[in-house]
Amino acid sequence: MRLVVVSAGLSVPSSTRLLADRLAAAAVEGTATRVEVVELRDLAVEIAHHFTNGFPGRALGSALDAVTTADGLIVVTPVFSASYSGLFKSFFDVLDMDALAGKPVLIAATGGSARHSLVLEHALRPLFAHLRAVVVPTGVYAASEDWGAEGLADRIDRAAAELRSLMTALTAAAGTAPEAAGTAGSEGVGAAGGADATDGFGDPGPAGSAPAAKPPVPRGTAPAAPVRTVSGGGFEVVPFEQQLAALRP
Repeated sequence: MRLVVVSAGLSVPSSTRLLADRLAAAAVEGTATRVEVVELRDLAVEIAHHFTNGFPGRALGSALDAVTTADGLIVVTPVFSASYSGLFKSFFDVLDMDALAGKPVLIAATGGSARHSLVLEHALRPLFAHLRAVVVPTGVYAASEDWGAEGLADRIDRAAAELRSLMTALTAAAGTAPEAAGTAGSEGVGAAGGADATDGFGDPGPAGSAPAAKPPVPRGTAPAAPVRTVSGGGFEVVPFEQQLAALRP
């Protein structure tokens, strides 16, 4: 697996980069996951040029490709004016709209005061929900007073474990999806007009008849869980991880 860390810290050294490194170390602990860090401060000029000419520079193009092909993301921004920084938002503005669909993302932020901690829920989580990413439940905010204090390490470990579990599940589901699709295709309902033709619900229809269409779902009724036909005329629920993996480009 490959984990990409996007850090929008501006200073060197940076508390934003420090938080990003601690999250990455916790997320890959005990695994063979490769980590790649994207420092947005080094891409600021190319991001601005992309807005004016529509073409990414070489370094920006590499960073966009890394994010698009990653198995998971950790994104960390400093808080500016009670929200994510303009540099952070600009990077994701030039990213392809479908690049993060179905991708696990851990959101984090740093700030000078604990009063800005809700930036995770009011700004970061809605942004990545709009980009159709799968955001882990625990976000991590680190104020100046959190460094060295109790609680931050626990939040880092909890969020990293959630990201690691989701990355592992989606990667495994993506590996089995082609095999499952082939099995479903070979074990589907019989051809219309054959002796094994069914009515679409696993029940044999009259010989020579075409499979009947499924009845429409009444308006206002929640759709059933995705299923596929298996041998024997039954149905099998498609695991949620495979549904998420199917969303990824």
